[in-house]
Amino acid sequence: MSKSKLSTKQLVFCAMALALATVISAVIKLPSLPNGGSITLFSMLIICLTGYWYGPAIGLITAATYGILQFIIGPYFVHPAQVLLDYPLAFGALGLSGFFSNRKHGLLTGYIVGVLGRFVFHMISGLIFYTEYVGDMQGNLLAVVASTQYNLSYILPEMIATVVLIALPPVATALRKAKAMAAA
Repeated sequence: MSKSKLSTKQLVFCAMALALATVISAVIKLPSLPNGGSITLFSMLIICLTGYWYGPAIGLITAATYGILQFIIGPYFVHPAQVLLDYPLAFGALGLSGFFSNRKHGLLTGYIVGVLGRFVFHMISGLIFYTEYVGDMQGNLLAVVASTQYNLSYILPEMIATVVLIALPPVATALRKAKAMAAA
């Protein structure tokens, strides 16, 4: 089997992760913000797991696919550039977790890097959103603050909750076992 081909098992595990994360993000939103973004219960972790299990290529593809699914289910954008930034790129950044798949504390590190990558793309998109309404330098500086605050308001709480979850010894053990099962 060449490295560029997905095995049936990998395809099934990635499809299950996509399905589970999509259902969680559609059903459990605590809260859903008026201009997009919401705290979900660990949907970003589920997508990051594909990178942790199979490395960056499969992780990035699965995560970008998740972003496209999010766009299909509930698109929200003001400027066309936001379609690319908020969906395949922002969610695709969660696949950066794959670059840490073989390191000690790889899931934790990869998850944090993936979520920070997602934040960067959402923040850039937010700058576009907020600068559609302002045009001077002071307004643009306010757009940076507004985009940062808005995006941190939902990304940071979910990231903190997930980091705490991943750090729990029984969860860490279960996630290691899930990785072994996914890779077997």
